[in-house]
Amino acid sequence: MVPALTYTVDAGRVEAGVSVAGTRGAEIRVDTGVDLSDDLFGPADLLGAAFAACLLKNVERFSHLLPFRYEGATVHVTLEREQRPPRISRIRYQLRLTTDEPPQRVKLLERNLVQFGTIYNTLSHACDVSGEVVAETTPHGDTP
Repeated sequence: MVPALTYTVDAGRVEAGVSVAGTRGAEIRVDTGVDLSDDLFGPADLLGAAFAACLLKNVERFSHLLPFRYEGATVHVTLEREQRPPRISRIRYQLRLTTDEPPQRVKLLERNLVQFGTIYNTLSHACDVSGEVVAETTPHGDTP
């Protein structure tokens, strides 16, 4: 049996409405106030960022495993929150890749992202998750 991976985050309040979360030497200031902050990630923003990071990390991972060529990747994530009960009910995303891979290889990458993404799979069991992967080609050397 393969042992489970363990992730640890420590967080604490540093001032009114602001906390700091840290792991492995990295820290992020987090909005924990009553009103929405204009310059800090709140809990829902962090969840969206974790989802986006999962997609981007797995694009990188599968670029080596498949292998899959790409020059750039960006993702736009939208989370929808219900009021009663308060919960994230829907996540939508668009992952844009700059690649010269054929459409069937892009579909293979997309299937792998859905099947093997840890955060993706965790959240898809808690709410509706859907999105698309859009492949774009640009001449080599041009900025996407």
